[in-house]
Amino acid sequence: MLMRDYSDWGTYEDAIYAVYLETVARAGLQFCGELVKVRFVPTTRHKAYGFWHLISEAPSQNNHDEDDRIPDLQRCERVRWVAWCIQNANALGFSWWENQRGRETHVVIWAEQHDFAVVLAKRQTQHGLHFYLLKTAYCLRSHTIHKFIRERDAYRAAQKG
Repeated sequence: MLMRDYSDWGTYEDAIYAVYLETVARAGLQFCGELVKVRFVPTTRHKAYGFWHLISEAPSQNNHDEDDRIPDLQRCERVRWVAWCIQNANALGFSWWENQRGRETHVVIWAEQHDFAVVLAKRQTQHGLHFYLLKTAYCLRSHTIHKFIRERDAYRAAQKG
């Protein structure tokens, strides 16, 4: 989905959101046999919280104000890739591994040839049911690729040993 195919940002944003709802939020996606869920609240401009983390980025690492997030056209163009990455995480050309971010265990799914990543957080309900929460997805920069290779290789080595 390209911005140039739409008359204005609002129309484009609505079209991307419709794709997000269809292919991600309401698609019943699963990773490793567990459901992948998304956050709907709090909303921003009447759209789900999780949506903004797929199509935008914070202006700085210290800014956590959702209203300040800046749309990233590369992310917008790749909104359909989120489901594709989750569904193909075990296929050739994809890698995935777990890492710790604070108290959370994340799963990073990397579409290696496309330098695109999806991040899921492992969750458990009060009743013991496991699921994954979609955190974000983004295009990789060169410094992140090197970090990903180190993390992935260390995770794989730990799994073998």
